Amino acid sequence: MADKLIIVESPAKANTIKKFLGGNTKVIASMGHIRDLPKSKLGIDIEHNFEPEYINIRGKGDLIKLLKKEAKSAKTVYLATDPDREGEAIAWHLAYILGIPEDSVCRVTFNEITKETVKSSIKKPRKIDMNLTNAQQARRVLDRIVGYKISPLLWKKVRRGLSAGRVQSVAVKLIVDREEEIEKFVPEEYWNIYAKLEKISSKKEFEAKFYGKDGKKLELHSKNEVDEILNNIKGKEYIVTDVKKGQRKKNPAPPFTTSTMQQEASRKLGFTLKKTMSVAQGLYEGVKVPSKGSVGLITYMRTDSTRISDEARDAAKIHIENIYGSEYYENRFYKGKSNAQDAHEGIRPTYVDLTPESIKDSLTKDQYKLYRLIYNRFIASQMAAAIYDTISANIDVNSYNFKANGQTLKFKGFMTLYVEDTDNIEENNDNNIPELTIGEKLKEKKIDTKQSFTEPPPRYTEASLVKALEEKGIGRPSTYSPTITTILERRYIEKNAKQLVPTELGKVVNKLLTENFSDIINVEFTAKVEEEFDQIAAGKCEWKKTIGEFYEPFEKELERVEKELEHVKLEEEVSDVKCEKCGRMMVIKYGRYGKFLACPGYPECKNAKPLVETIDVPCPVCGGKVQVRKTKRKRNYYICENNPKSCNYISWNKPKPGEKWDESQITDVKKKAKAKKTTKRKKSVKKTTKTKKVL
Repeated sequence: MADKLIIVESPAKANTIKKFLGGNTKVIASMGHIRDLPKSKLGIDIEHNFEPEYINIRGKGDLIKLLKKEAKSAKTVYLATDPDREGEAIAWHLAYILGIPEDSVCRVTFNEITKETVKSSIKKPRKIDMNLTNAQQARRVLDRIVGYKISPLLWKKVRRGLSAGRVQSVAVKLIVDREEEIEKFVPEEYWNIYAKLEKISSKKEFEAKFYGKDGKKLELHSKNEVDEILNNIKGKEYIVTDVKKGQRKKNPAPPFTTSTMQQEASRKLGFTLKKTMSVAQGLYEGVKVPSKGSVGLITYMRTDSTRISDEARDAAKIHIENIYGSEYYENRFYKGKSNAQDAHEGIRPTYVDLTPESIKDSLTKDQYKLYRLIYNRFIASQMAAAIYDTISANIDVNSYNFKANGQTLKFKGFMTLYVEDTDNIEENNDNNIPELTIGEKLKEKKIDTKQSFTEPPPRYTEASLVKALEEKGIGRPSTYSPTITTILERRYIEKNAKQLVPTELGKVVNKLLTENFSDIINVEFTAKVEEEFDQIAAGKCEWKKTIGEFYEPFEKELERVEKELEHVKLEEEVSDVKCEKCGRMMVIKYGRYGKFLACPGYPECKNAKPLVETIDVPCPVCGGKVQVRKTKRKRNYYICENNPKSCNYISWNKPKPGEKWDESQITDVKKKAKAKKTTKRKKSVKKTTKTKKVL
């Protein structure tokens, strides 16, 4: 009979906590949720105030029996699921299953899984926070209503198996809207003029950029305008009219939130959101390191707070002053956003003395990379600002104005340790401007002109989409990764060199939803709902009332749309391929694996075949058409239509117009994939053999 039973969510977390607690204590994992809404039906009693109809999750019967048995024999049961709304809801479901009264003092949370935190948290249990639980219930119920009520329309009008979601559909809309912006974008021509100037006394050269005329900024849109300026300044004197010197400080970024961690891991490490969260989960739940045993290396990784505890700040101060010197330390406090859930800290290392290098051998390659990123970001957040000496000069030539700007890094400060990807441009500013005085004449060494064209907005990447969702108030830390994962799995979007591109299916679904549910599938509504969830979590709003206020207009909208779409049939895209069986022009349809060609005469004619995508660049080897195909992992590769009959061209890289190609350059995708598979098999065999030896 155990004195204490502690229930957590995952086995890794359970194993770590077990080692901290001596005596007669058991730690068991619930393996995530144990109760949920049924998959086969709506599972919400609309007629009785939106009461959820929870059921035990299939396949968890034996686990539930074990939990009940252990709970019955234990003197005290602590529910130690994750410290967020979802974790609170899981604890509430566990309490229901185990017959623990709702007002029982049984809830324990760990912002970090260290021996000190775990032991002190168990001494301070609390009641289950029903406000947090209800905020999670509200999200689950609202998302279920939207998904289960709208998805059948997609089944009727597009194809079965599709789904709509309150947050995922808005994410798809953002990507589709951006693609439409790119398609409609009309490039505009613009020009720049650069003057290479020399300080006559020292012979030092620097660059100045054309600004305007008579102090007013001028934009140049044609070569004629540029030629006119060049003619007017040819042979004229360049005179310095103003010089300004100064200093500029650059402050470090705050410790990571979920969103900023996902963005930086994507940019710096090339991690997907899903991978980042998986690796972070492992670091939080516990890793065995020589000096500490099994310990959680980072604080909880689902947070939108940048707050840091006083203890962590003090530890950072000691570390910085010992390693870099006192001039590198600055005590910093970071203010969270107005809508941040400040229940726990920003993401930081739990022990500052466990530097990434000191525990590198205890971590996997990916764990080391992410831990190093989190560690360095946190330490840098408590370091002094970087200081730049700046200089700017105005230079006139025959009433035309040029400007020269430069900066020199005087003190690296936090940049000694950590630089955000977006800051790298600043380090490349090597326009070293010499000492200049007002009235000084300069010598022109060279004039360069550059024609450019405005560019469309870039496609979203996983990182930039997360940033956009956060800025617009859509979703919360726990939802970013599953949202993007879902729309990728549904094939509404696909990745192309890290860019998120809407598929034809995604465009069709988005069009149907935005045209018929514009009040729901929009940024403002989704952000407003998130604010209402926050109000519920704060105890300022009743969750069923919130759902009721949403449902009444939604039900009317749904009835209207169903009537309007009853006799509407979406037009199918007609291809230029003739059906060889009946002569009709085949249409493009969407299946589980993407687009395919089908005869419109179905069921009389059941002809169907794959849709082959081609590019407008001929094969570099034989001049034939180049087809775009996908590997099992959805990576694009390029292959000649004549392969393998008369041409063996196949490559990972898209061919360029006029590109020369020879036999030695050909990349055999199939052989490469096969070799990779063989290597994996060998590694697996090696691992198995090693295990047998140990046994």
